[in-house]
Amino acid sequence: MIDRSKLPNSFEFVVTAGARARQLLAGSTPRVAVGEHKKTTVAQTEVLTGVVEKVDKAGNRVTESSVIE
Repeated sequence: MIDRSKLPNSFEFVVTAGARARQLLAGSTPRVAVGEHKKTTVAQTEVLTGVVEKVDKAGNRVTESSVIE
């Protein structure tokens, strides 16, 4: 199980990992070692390690500093 308590924004993590899991289920190639893990766990690992990032519809990376408060 992945500890989300140390993440700056657990909601963004869940949304990003969920979107990536859907991509993996549709046939995308994993960017980390898969082993015996489910696609949802692979997606979470990809987001935590930084190989997958959230982007907006224009293709720009979304970071903590770019979020409007």
